Amino acid sequence: MSEPTTGKVVLITGASSGIGAATARRLAADGHHVVLGARRVDRLASLAAELRAAGGQADHRELDVTDLGSVRAFAAAAHERYGRVDVLVNNAGVMPLSPVDALRVAEWDQMIDVNLRGVLHGIAAVLPLMRERGTGHIVNVASTSAHRVDPTAAVYCATKYAVLALSEGLRQESRDIRVTVVSPGFTRTELTDRGGAAEAQAAARAAMEQLAIPASAVADAIGYAIGRPGDVDVNEIVIRPTVQG
Repeated sequence: MSEPTTGKVVLITGASSGIGAATARRLAADGHHVVLGARRVDRLASLAAELRAAGGQADHRELDVTDLGSVRAFAAAAHERYGRVDVLVNNAGVMPLSPVDALRVAEWDQMIDVNLRGVLHGIAAVLPLMRERGTGHIVNVASTSAHRVDPTAAVYCATKYAVLALSEGLRQESRDIRVTVVSPGFTRTELTDRGGAAEAQAAARAAMEQLAIPASAVADAIGYAIGRPGDVDVNEIVIRPTVQG
């Protein structure tokens, strides 16, 4: 076991790009020890090396949030090495947009598995460790799609509504664990790059190019919530471009 020299031990899922990578940069700069998880290990290794070169503390491990065993191993490895897990940022997500009548059932299942089941797996992996210590913080990344429904996004919105409900339920059940749900609006990420109906994804990319805020803006919000004193629980942050309707 080796104690981090400063800050909190923070696990970040979906850390290979977008909001996850930006959050790793922000939290490492804040003096926290970040443990990066995602499937694209080459990207994780490059990011961890970048953070260490800048004076930060960072590790990485391959992670598939749809596999409970993988998520438990991710959390257990950090706990074994550092003796604690202070924060989990449940960030991994996918967004293959399409009309419901396109019946892209495999993509529905993927969104449920990553966006909702992945969040549940993260909670299942870290909650016992945090309960044992009597402290901890779980940050779930939802979306403004947890607050409104748009055409072609019905299933994506359903998963994000579920993350919002799950976060609130966990918060109400917790007296020693802080729970924060962060709901970004249009943000520059890779969410629209894979899957979905071509027309729907193209429309989302066009809106993103016109409206989006940088992923670092969302990372700043996450950093703010994590940085509050232990008796202050920032429950929900909605962050969107000023021009987004």
